[in-house]
Amino acid sequence: MKMKKVLALSLLSLSISTLAHAAKIEGTGSSFAYPAYKTWSKAYYDETGNQVNYTPTGSGSGIKEVTARHVDFGGSDKPLKSASLAKAGLIMFPTAIGAVTFAYNVEGVSGLKLSEAAISGIMLGKITYWDDAVIAGDNAGLKLPHEEILFVHRSDKSGTTFAFTYYLSKMNQEWRETIGAKKVVAWPSKNRIAGKGNFGVATAIKNNAFSIGYVDYADAKKNGLDMAVLENREKVFVNPEPATFEAAAVYADLDPKKDFYANIAYPPKGYPIVTATFALVPKEGKNSKEVIKFFEYALTKKNKLIEKVGYVTLPEAVVKKVQGYWVAKGLK
Repeated sequence: MKMKKVLALSLLSLSISTLAHAAKIEGTGSSFAYPAYKTWSKAYYDETGNQVNYTPTGSGSGIKEVTARHVDFGGSDKPLKSASLAKAGLIMFPTAIGAVTFAYNVEGVSGLKLSEAAISGIMLGKITYWDDAVIAGDNAGLKLPHEEILFVHRSDKSGTTFAFTYYLSKMNQEWRETIGAKKVVAWPSKNRIAGKGNFGVATAIKNNAFSIGYVDYADAKKNGLDMAVLENREKVFVNPEPATFEAAAVYADLDPKKDFYANIAYPPKGYPIVTATFALVPKEGKNSKEVIKFFEYALTKKNKLIEKVGYVTLPEAVVKKVQGYWVAKGLK
């Protein structure tokens, strides 16, 4: 009996000690990155007991909150230049690559093709009906309704919005000269509604007939949304799928000398709207080294896990560059 009591006390002591040493880190920002970070944080907790709480509030919020040191790391799909990082006392590195899709809700219409002319026309407010000749021309055999197009966009400061408008700026001169690439946009479309986060946009598309909007692949897939087949820079129509994302991702110029600053949207080949998502970490935060431990675990041990939720994993060569960057910054 005494032996059982001693053993029980020993196990309790070990449990308390383990809990006392378990790390807990807080992050916020990019909703685009949320499915990846959620997947990794669950695996990390199950294996180490260390807790990572990540709240998808949008890239603008992620940048703001980590700069103010309200969280241990921020998530952003809009990369920051080295001067901005230095001013805020932050480092930045990529964690995954994903795609922004054009998801829609038109009953009976599947496999919709959208040319660059159709996308430009919709986004500039010049194409307002689903059966417009520009859309219909590439979709012989599809019965497009004479219904007004409802455009769904983000309500918050968004890296997904930045990636999408960066693509539009590269693809269309008028968009580039009149609106440009931004996290918040005065959209030309008059018939529009907003959703908070990628999940908010996906939900709004799902719940509103004749709608279309830009949303990350993971949320579009999770919500069972139809995703348009887009004309790319080669003038080829490509499906939104991992193979075409990977074909585009090889053009990412992720260089540690530039703090990995890169915009990939509108690559020469593959799917036309891809983006890296980035982690922002304070150089001297009290939990910064714990944040790095989490991402090293994710990128070296569990990288493939996020393929199941629609991401392209960073190539091993890029992961090694990231590890070297952490050493150079004194966080590993």
